[in-house]
Amino acid sequence: MSRESFAVSVQGKRIRLTAERWSHIGSRHPELRGLRDEVLRAIDNPRLVVKGKHDEIIAVRPMVNRPTISVIVVYRESGKDGFIITAYLTSDVRELERREKLWPSLS
Repeated sequence: MSRESFAVSVQGKRIRLTAERWSHIGSRHPELRGLRDEVLRAIDNPRLVVKGKHDEIIAVRPMVNRPTISVIVVYRESGKDGFIITAYLTSDVRELERREKLWPSLS
């Protein structure tokens, strides 16, 4: 699949999901195969966005049809746009909820 997809972050930046990255995510996390739209939706409409440990950003969103499972998308923003690094599913977001929140803003 040579298609490149985009989502818009809460900062208003266009975040790329390249075919290469999607292939990598699918091989490392086969449970995400067929869930490309869920991954992009996590960036477009997250429940929570937190800082990563190495300047990355992490978006958290419960799955549409399985709200006890969250889609986690790790991405980086730079300049006017950004790119997805990886994504995975989890039923435990407690550790992420303890990180510095970027959105919703606490101010």
